[in-house]
Formats: sequence, C-alpha cells, structure tokens
Amino acid sequence: MKQGTITKIISNHYTIENEQESVVAIPRGKMRRQTAPVVGDRVEYEQVQDSYRIVKVRPRKNRLLRPAIANVDQALIVTSCKDPDFSIHLLNRLLILVSLSDVEPVICLTKWDLASPAERDRIEAQLGALEACGYDVLKTYPGSDDTRLRETLAGKESVLCGQSGAGKSSLLNRLDPGFQLQTQEISKALGRGKHTTRFCQLHAVANGWVADTPGFSSLDFTLLDKTNLDRKIKAFAPYVGACRFSDCRHLNEPDCALKQVVEEGKVPLALYEDYKAIVEATPRKETYK
Repeated sequence: MKQGTITKIISNHYTIENEQESVVAIPRGKMRRQTAPVVGDRVEYEQVQDSYRIVKVRPRKNRLLRPAIANVDQALIVTSCKDPDFSIHLLNRLLILVSLSDVEPVICLTKWDLASPAERDRIEAQLGALEACGYDVLKTYPGSDDTRLRETLAGKESVLCGQSGAGKSSLLNRLDPGFQLQTQEISKALGRGKHTTRFCQLHAVANGWVADTPGFSSLDFTLLDKTNLDRKIKAFAPYVGACRFSDCRHLNEPDCALKQVVEEGKVPLALYEDYKAIVEATPRKETYK
C-alpha cells in the first residue's frame, strides 16, 4: 500500500503526490458513501490494473470547512489595502474563523503600494494593535522583498484565504512565475474581485505546500462550535480564566477580565466587538460587498 497527499481535486479525480510519483486516483466506492477525502488529506492508495484507488484517509489534525482542506499548519489571511478596500472587521472575522478551526493565522497584507499615506497610517495603527497581541503581519506587493513570506511558508502546509480580488493568485504567481495562475481585474461595478480560482489546489512553493482557494464573500459561523471561542483567539487567551465567573462569555458579566483589558487598550476594541457580534448573533450569514 502506498501513501501520499491529495494536492488537487477536480470532480471525482484526486491527484496524489509523494516523493516518488504523482498519480490521479478515485476513492473506493465505500469511501464515497462515508467521509469524502479533501485536499491536504494523507491517504493510502493502491494500483488496480491501469488505475489508482484511494483505500483509506489517515487521521486528520484539523479540517477547514471553507475552503475544504485538511492538515493545515497555518492560514495566510490575504487582505488588500485597495480594490477591495481594507476592512478591519472582515479581517477580524477571518482571524476568528481560522482560530475556530485550530489553524494558526498569519496576516498577509497585499497592494500596500496602492494605499495613500493616510490609508497606510490608518491600516498600520489597526494592524499594530493586532501585532501587539502576537499576530504575525506580512506586507507584499509587486517588487517587494518577500523573504519573510518565503520563510513563513517553508516546511509547512499553508492555505491562502480572503476576499475575492485580494491578490491570492497574484501572490503565488509572484513567488513562482511558473504557476501562471489565472488572474483577473477587479470588477469595478461590484467593487470586488471576480472568482479567478475554480478549485482548491496545493502548490509546492518555498519548500512548503500552499493552497490557493476560491475567493468568497460570506462567512458562515452557524455550523461551528463556538463554546471555547474565547480560548482559541490568540489576543484573548492570556486573559481567559481571570474573570470572576469561570463560564464568563465576556458579554455583560461583571468583573470580566477581558472587557477590562479591552478598556485598557491591550486588546483591540474592534476585535472584541466582532467576537461579541458573533457570539450574540442569531444564526445567519454575514456578507461583505
């Protein structure tokens, strides 16, 4: 039995790669009726005459629902300064979504060269508050020195996520022109990017694996377990457990340690407000245009 990693899925055809070969396989019939494999899965497969068949999906350390990908070490949250414009609230919600999936978030800011001095000052202040809480922030644009970005990607399985048009495919093209991934101009009428990536795929880059994924404009928190959300958010974690009540949700409870540090400016107010909105919200989808 051979082992490999699923790097691409198109229809019912699964590309599997290891150090020796790259093959296209289909899942065993019984597997299709159970948990379907996703990109990033470590699988066992076998050759049956002239074709290959996936026999088993090995245990996952995590799985993102959207994009559908498993065994992710980190998520590069790609957010642009312009076209589409920078949104701290969208960034916060992506940070929270990634954290809920037990994936380490890394903020990757694109199109820095297109921002005006005033816009840069505003964005720097908002990102600086997140950096002070332990979040890594990278800036990239055409002609930039992407040494830190390459070092961040080396030896890890990463996923690029973010709004359509934020520059995910362009970023991969810049790291390795051989990708020749399709890019597209921003739709001026909609004020957001048209979807340019049609399927999730892992690419070998910077001595690691990177997934470029279809862009999206909605974040759905309704199916996720938010029970321990406060403990999973890096900026909140140091203060969880210091409240008067052990089951404090950090909403309206008295003597809340988290609300105290928010008032002191140690935790960004915008991040706390977005956390509060997610916890308090009735089931619904939040859409960004």
